Amino acid sequence: MKAEPPPPHGGSATGSAVLTGRSPAESARPSGVITITTDFGHQGPFVGVMKGRILGRLPTAQIIDLTHEIVVHWPAEAGFWLVRAFEYFPPGTVHVAVVDPGVGTSRDIIVVSAAGHLFLAPDNGLLAPVVARHPQAAIVRLRAQGLARLGIQHASATFHGRDIFAPLAAELAAGRCSPGDLGEAAGPDSLVPSWVDEPTVEHASVCGLIITIDHFGNLITNIDAALIERFRLPLVHAGNHAFPLLRTYGDTRPGEYLALVNSFGVVEIARAEQSAAEGLGLSRGAPVTVRDRTE
Repeated sequence: MKAEPPPPHGGSATGSAVLTGRSPAESARPSGVITITTDFGHQGPFVGVMKGRILGRLPTAQIIDLTHEIVVHWPAEAGFWLVRAFEYFPPGTVHVAVVDPGVGTSRDIIVVSAAGHLFLAPDNGLLAPVVARHPQAAIVRLRAQGLARLGIQHASATFHGRDIFAPLAAELAAGRCSPGDLGEAAGPDSLVPSWVDEPTVEHASVCGLIITIDHFGNLITNIDAALIERFRLPLVHAGNHAFPLLRTYGDTRPGEYLALVNSFGVVEIARAEQSAAEGLGLSRGAPVTVRDRTE
């Protein structure tokens, strides 16, 4: 049997059962790993200050930047990446996502426990995809009393990433508190829904949209490969164009357009060795439809 690693600084073996607020069979030992997802970019000290607050409470924390290039004020993109990326991190990881146009208002902050991981974000639809894909997820709404017990209070009105999310992530990653210590349980129906609807599935078509654009100008959709695997000859339509579904970028000539299922298992529109976004003039939110040419 493989030996379990020692608990992180400030944690304990008994703390593993309270990480998610669920039974020991469904929970995971705190790993000391924290991922951060924001729309802050890298201009200014904001990301660095969040990391400083985490390390001030948990010097042994392993902090991973998932991305800070989420389009500003659009939680849907953060939720899209988080639900598809978290499984590549060890169980017991705390995932902090701060895309928060409602910062300082009456919007709630929630902690979601799902699949042995913890997710910490504003209740603005960001974590709706995680909850939708994990029906057994446990949800807690943070309350001021729970934060005050950890010495987290007097937050600024504009930087909850520094004043609430970062120190709370450290405490959860250390195993010094559980979500249940922080507030009240909530049901999935009480959460703010995602700003983006799930794809519409018909007999011979699936309709979704472009959810993000990567560094190469590839147009990444929210259409999962599983939704179109029944199609014998899928053709991807967007912006009055139609693209064949190929295996990889090198399966066509430079400058030609194609569609493929990318490494995160979703349909993507690309242009070999060039930018599909620039060439087609398409952006986030543009509709995409995959049809079966055999119908």
